[in-house]
Amino acid sequence: MTAPVLVWFRDDLRIADHPALHTAAATGAPIIGIYVLDEGSAGVRALGGAARWWLHHSLTSLGERLAERGVRLVLRRGPAVRVIRQLVTETGARGIHWNRRYGKPERDIDAELKSGLRDEGVDAHSHAGNLLHEPWTAQTGAGTHYSVFTPFWRACQALPAPRLPLPEPPRMTPAAVDIASDALTDWELLPTAPDWAAGLRTAWTPGEPSAVARLHEFLEDDLSDYDRARDEPASGATSMISPRLRWGEISPHTAWHAAVEVGGSARFLAELGWREFAWHTLFHFPALADDNLRPEFDAFPWPPLDPDMLVSWQRGETGIPLVDAGMRELWETGHMHNRVRMVTASFLIKNLLIDWRIGEEWFWDTLVDADAASNPFNWQWVAGSGADAAPYFRVFNPILQAEKFDPHGEYIRRWGGATSREPIVDLRATRQAALNAYEAVKSSQRPAR
Repeated sequence: MTAPVLVWFRDDLRIADHPALHTAAATGAPIIGIYVLDEGSAGVRALGGAARWWLHHSLTSLGERLAERGVRLVLRRGPAVRVIRQLVTETGARGIHWNRRYGKPERDIDAELKSGLRDEGVDAHSHAGNLLHEPWTAQTGAGTHYSVFTPFWRACQALPAPRLPLPEPPRMTPAAVDIASDALTDWELLPTAPDWAAGLRTAWTPGEPSAVARLHEFLEDDLSDYDRARDEPASGATSMISPRLRWGEISPHTAWHAAVEVGGSARFLAELGWREFAWHTLFHFPALADDNLRPEFDAFPWPPLDPDMLVSWQRGETGIPLVDAGMRELWETGHMHNRVRMVTASFLIKNLLIDWRIGEEWFWDTLVDADAASNPFNWQWVAGSGADAAPYFRVFNPILQAEKFDPHGEYIRRWGGATSREPIVDLRATRQAALNAYEAVKSSQRPAR
């Protein structure tokens, strides 16, 4: 019996343009797909509720697609190092392939596994599959990482063009070995008490086929208007592929080349670049979700948390129409238009003076596209404590933002933001309070006399 090769799926729940799967299939050896729900390894962040919902359905789709090709997807739960070692022993695998991850805890896990398995004669390989460029390839002239997007993206564009996407493996050999798998339902990823996911089921169909269909629909119907309308939340001109990229149902290489092929807008390609910049930043600053990227912001004088204010924001009951519409869209669909994300985050941080980490946690739990890089990276950008956050003291006025980007109130009406509720804060007064607080940051940088 020929020893099988394992393919470890992580945030890459697809078959097309999957370098690890493609390489494993090319060996001609029998293939076993595996997915590990790791909630026990040190430093690995537990998934939020909306992410768990998406993962359940995306794994269902991936398992079905692999099964159609004769390959099993084996599910196991536990710390990845222990589980992977067990699977190698149980299957007698001669090799294992995976696409790289870039968070520090995940990199440590992968490095330990690769080193240990190779020492034991198992052919362990990692592949570049989830970013256009590896996070260490774009460097400043001084050999350091970038902290500003424009020069970072310019450096990326000077690198060799992103590789062409790989096709689905033309043939995959099934493995004869019988190996136990967890039942996906036993992982209890779906909400039941209560079942709050009705809006997610209406809004989304997770899985690679739906991801491919959505990308093509966007490129055919919306790309030509993307530059003009992408900031208008009622226009429907955004790609809506962010959760597809987050879960790897489609690769950035596929999105990049598909857009270029149809004369893709530079703005859309730059949005893919912004995602790259977030991962570049996380790779070089692993504590992105916990620590201010700019340490001078440790001096920001956050007042004691007002839990009533926080709940009003979470529920979309602030009395600020655009903020409330955005927060209700988020709760209903697990998604929020990017322009509105900036407005709602700015309101929490700079009008309510609530620490950005609290808002980041809420988005982590409620967004279907929250990932370890983009979510904290964008929150820090709005807070002013992160990369490229200039001017760091910018406050998004939600009234002016609505007048500019939702002038007819379509988005606000759609999500029930237009109520007679009185605002919970005075925008002008709280803006001034935020600017005063930022003075503490500036003062902390002034040398003592």
